[in-house]
Amino acid sequence: MSTGKSKLDTGLVRELAAILRDADLSEVEVEHDGLRIRVSKPAAPVATYAVAPQAPAAPVIASPSGLTTETAPPADTSAPPANAVTSPMVGTVYFAAEPGADPFVSVGDKVKKGQTLMLVEAMKTFNPVEAPHDGTVTSILASDAQPVEFGEPLIVLE
Repeated sequence: MSTGKSKLDTGLVRELAAILRDADLSEVEVEHDGLRIRVSKPAAPVATYAVAPQAPAAPVIASPSGLTTETAPPADTSAPPANAVTSPMVGTVYFAAEPGADPFVSVGDKVKKGQTLMLVEAMKTFNPVEAPHDGTVTSILASDAQPVEFGEPLIVLE
C-alpha cells in the first residue's frame, strides 16, 4: 500500500465479520477517512425438491382363456425431450443479453459447443447457459423472462 493511504485495520474487519454473524446480516459496509470496507458472506445455495407423482398401476384384463394379462403403462409425457438443454438452477431465463436486443439463438440456428444459448438469473447474478454440443436449435420451450426450475427443459438441441 502507498504511504498516503491508511493501513487496513484487520481488527476492524474482524469486528465487522462478528457483527455480520451476530446480527445475521448478509453484508455490512463502513467508510471512514476515505477507506471503505465491505464484508459479506456468500449466499447459501437454494435447493428445491420435487416429488414425482407415481404412475397408476396398469389395469389387469382377463382374457377369454381365463388367464390375466397386463397392459403396457401409458407413455410418460412429463419426460424432457431428448437432447434438451435444461436449467442449471432455479431462476429467470433470458434469451437475450438485454431487453430489445437480438436473442442469443433462434429455432433453426446452428450452434457450437460452448456457445451461449441463454442466461439464467438467480439472486441478481446472470449465469450463461452454454450449448453442451454442436447442433441445431429445434425448439425453444420457455418464454423470455419466465421463471424456471432446476432441470426444466428450455431448448432442444439436435
